[in-house]
Amino acid sequence: MLLDEIKKASMQALKERDKVARAIYDVVINKCQLTLVEKRAKGEELVDTDVLQIMQKVAKELAEEKENYLKVGNTDEVANIERQQAIVASYLPQMMSEQEIVAEIEKLDDKSIGSVMRHFKQNFAGKCDMALVQRLANPRK
Repeated sequence: MLLDEIKKASMQALKERDKVARAIYDVVINKCQLTLVEKRAKGEELVDTDVLQIMQKVAKELAEEKENYLKVGNTDEVANIERQQAIVASYLPQMMSEQEIVAEIEKLDDKSIGSVMRHFKQNFAGKCDMALVQRLANPRK
């Protein structure tokens, strides 16, 4: 399971005294643990797609944080965040390109926005930006 890999990498970062890597692993593991508690309360288990969604959220949070540090000129923190972004990105699957998304939409019989969104959520969860899918699926006015 992906969470187990992240925990092993976190232990390795601890052994290497790598504070930057350890910090991002701790964030991800803590968010996964919170999600696990919520899921178990519903009688569900944490699966890799849940972990990938958490990683994607963390990646977005890091991008926002980096932007804020750039505004105030804190280059040390920007460098740390870039390293953390690289760590998070190494666990994420390659995202679908616009061309791939458009090609997949063209294959569908029902191109209504609801049908398209449902198709991508079921078949490509975590592998495409749903906001991009929605923008591409909407007829241009």
